Amino acid sequence: MQPNLPTIFSITESEIDLNDLLAQITLPSSGAAAIFTGMVRGVTSRDNPHETVYLEYEAYVPMAEAKMKQVAAEIRARWDVIEGIAIVQRIGRLYPKTPTVLIACTAAHRDTGVFEAARYGIDRLKEIVPVWKKEVGPNGEEWIEGDYIPGAGE
Repeated sequence: MQPNLPTIFSITESEIDLNDLLAQITLPSSGAAAIFTGMVRGVTSRDNPHETVYLEYEAYVPMAEAKMKQVAAEIRARWDVIEGIAIVQRIGRLYPKTPTVLIACTAAHRDTGVFEAARYGIDRLKEIVPVWKKEVGPNGEEWIEGDYIPGAGE
């Protein structure tokens, strides 16, 4: 693995700028980027179908960014061909069609595990990064339970 590979992890209230992030994690040797973006749904059709007016995201920023750094390290440990990594989570009030999270990985070629690395990144973010969301709809509001359960000392 090359030293000083570009790695970005942040919690932000600002709009996610895909072009800027991609430019920051792309090396001259990069020929592929796999990008996942999660967005606010205005209508949820699974489980309990309902409308969403907006989501309110909150995070404990120091711990969330530390856990994002951990996710990036895990990606690099599993896929040594990954060149750049960006992990960005928005917080605040976000409306339907708005990107809420972005995971991007770059590599020299598309068939080196770059898709799998990005998928792993979003799955791990959902598992271990302390971000909470409140869903607000026409019939009220509800905090949505995530999968994160802190371990001892976290």
